[in-house]
Amino acid sequence: MRFHVEHVDLDDPRALALRGILDLDLDERYREVDADDPPEAAAQRSAALAIHPADVVATLLAVDADGSALGHVVLRRLSEEWELKRLIVTAAARRRGVGRALTEAVVTRARDGGARRVILQSGRMQPESLALYAAAGFTPIPVYEPYIATMPDSLCFERVL
Repeated sequence: MRFHVEHVDLDDPRALALRGILDLDLDERYREVDADDPPEAAAQRSAALAIHPADVVATLLAVDADGSALGHVVLRRLSEEWELKRLIVTAAARRRGVGRALTEAVVTRARDGGARRVILQSGRMQPESLALYAAAGFTPIPVYEPYIATMPDSLCFERVL
């Protein structure tokens, strides 16, 4: 599969569409886990996961020759850290190097920006993501803010640059 990675605006329609697909997928995966949470817990979780445009360093899409988006990722500043967020690869493009290419593009952008590491938050219901991050050289770290109070069972990782 031939594709390239390009920088786009956070509100690029293709990026918005892929984040919508990711939201639906995560809602399905965590539906039972989060079923007993009170509404305020869900609201706090949503706030912790929100991406504020001012914090975004880069929004990247993997795009095929026709311009169709195959994958998406965001690199954002989180206080003094650089965080990989919202990585998704379309079902048709999985296991073709798209996730790896997006992850490496984020790492390169962070390194070029002076980051000492890239961090990320994931969860046990995302085994494909966990395998990708391990293969890309990310190692486990303790849960960090803003996830400590809202998602204490998160699985968090870093890649030292």
